[in-house]
Amino acid sequence: MTKTTPSLTLDQLRRYAIGRSLFKPTTLLKAIAKLGFVQADPIRAPARAQDLTLRHRVTGYRVGELERRYPSLPVEEDAFINYGFVPRQTQALMHPRVARHPWSKARSTQAAEVLEFVRAHGTVHPRDVAAHFEHGTVKNWFGGSSNATTQLLDEMHYRGLVRIAGRAGGVRLYSESVRNGVDRLNLTGTGAGSADPLDALVDIVVAKYAPVPERTLSELVSRLRFGAPQLASGGRAAFARAKVRLASTSINGVTWYWPRTESPAKHTAERRVRLLSPFDPVVWDRRRFELFWGWAYRFEAYTPAPKRVRGYYALPLLWGEQVIGWGNLSLGDHGLEADIGYVSGRAPAGAAYRQALRTELDEMSAFLK
Repeated sequence: MTKTTPSLTLDQLRRYAIGRSLFKPTTLLKAIAKLGFVQADPIRAPARAQDLTLRHRVTGYRVGELERRYPSLPVEEDAFINYGFVPRQTQALMHPRVARHPWSKARSTQAAEVLEFVRAHGTVHPRDVAAHFEHGTVKNWFGGSSNATTQLLDEMHYRGLVRIAGRAGGVRLYSESVRNGVDRLNLTGTGAGSADPLDALVDIVVAKYAPVPERTLSELVSRLRFGAPQLASGGRAAFARAKVRLASTSINGVTWYWPRTESPAKHTAERRVRLLSPFDPVVWDRRRFELFWGWAYRFEAYTPAPKRVRGYYALPLLWGEQVIGWGNLSLGDHGLEADIGYVSGRAPAGAAYRQALRTELDEMSAFLK
């Protein structure tokens, strides 16, 4: 049955959301396991989203560390509710993945030939595969032209035939998939308690973004079709089961859900400044963001410059338990440059905030070196 906690306040849920997500820094592998999923984004402003997320949660983390260490970690680049990095145990729950658009016989033959090439060569660069097969170009999603072999490798990766083995200059390198060596039922960490793979995936995504409003919970369950389209038909039933399985409370007409093993009332928010990635789990859910902080934050990198309100890659600025503004950061000739904006129009008064902001900017500079 649902464990309902009607006495909680919105302030308590906000502190809980911050405290549980911004846990004490640990090792890279433990942080990824605890998060369950790290969303990736290619924009560097001043660093990629995955690095900006991990810097708060991994001891001594430096920009690019995930990419450098990825080949030696039991972690996979893959689709989840977005594209990013997941522990192999989580990836195994999504496979064998059945793509929504089946291949033609000719496409299947091409994939089989490329797979044999990958097996023969170990780790391959798309350039070398393209040179060998000369598949030509194809029309991409944006109406332009893409290398046909690169697109085929992407499709093979999505279907679990190959994996991302690492990167060279930002370009994906491919090798044969290792997923068949992972026992889907031999799980560790959040979500391991459910025998149903869709329920386990729901638990993992809730554990990352909790507490979640009911509408967000519904959307998260729906978004799992990106990583596990073959399970999508069970989404409605999984949503219903989740509402029973999770703990919940209702505040001002909104029902919130979180793992029933956790106690929201026990959390506190550390009094410090943090500049967060636009995709950080603390701020990812824009609906929750507005409920917690009373203003709308939007990611504007793809918004035409004249229409931007806060900047190309504005990082939400968390001070204690309040997101009070944003920062646009860049590396200039004299080091880190920060353009900070505030919802109220001005910075908080007092030396404590000024020192906390200076500490965060110093730590950001060290992270970027």
